[in-house]
Amino acid sequence: MAAKIPVKAIFTGSDVTSLGEFASSDTINGSYLTDGTVTAAKLAADTATQAELDAVSNASLAKAGGTMTGTLVAKVATTATDTDTSNTGNITLDFSTNQNFVLTLTGNITLVNPSTEAVGQSGFIAFLQDGTGSRTVSLGTDYETAGAAGLTLTSTASATDLVPYLVVASNRILLGTPQLAFA
Repeated sequence: MAAKIPVKAIFTGSDVTSLGEFASSDTINGSYLTDGTVTAAKLAADTATQAELDAVSNASLAKAGGTMTGTLVAKVATTATDTDTSNTGNITLDFSTNQNFVLTLTGNITLVNPSTEAVGQSGFIAFLQDGTGSRTVSLGTDYETAGAAGLTLTSTASATDLVPYLVVASNRILLGTPQLAFA
């Protein structure tokens, strides 16, 4: 039986940016990688696309009884920050594109339930009051606060409040205690 080939990959966008333990002369045991579009040469040259690797992993990984060796590092969320300077009404945060959010409140907002969150994702949401202040934030049912208390922000004009979050399950985004009135 051929040796198992450990794959180490970090994915960004649609192209693989880092792979290890492959050389262009390696052979791929068909029982581990069954899609002929991903070759050892592509893996060694870092030219396999995300779609090609997804097809391989979906078709090849054992559902039960298999052994996985090596280290797999998957990037499920970006470290980008959404800096949005005008927010009023319903706002849906895009967790697949951003990890952190800086929202200037120009009116009262409701954070609508997202569909892009990933379990284990964490970051912060900064709320900046505009020059008028007194803007409020309501929460969709996916956002949870301690004791279901909701969020009470600083109402002073131009105030900045910081709220940490952690995604613990699909449709469950836990919001930490707001750090209020940064100056």
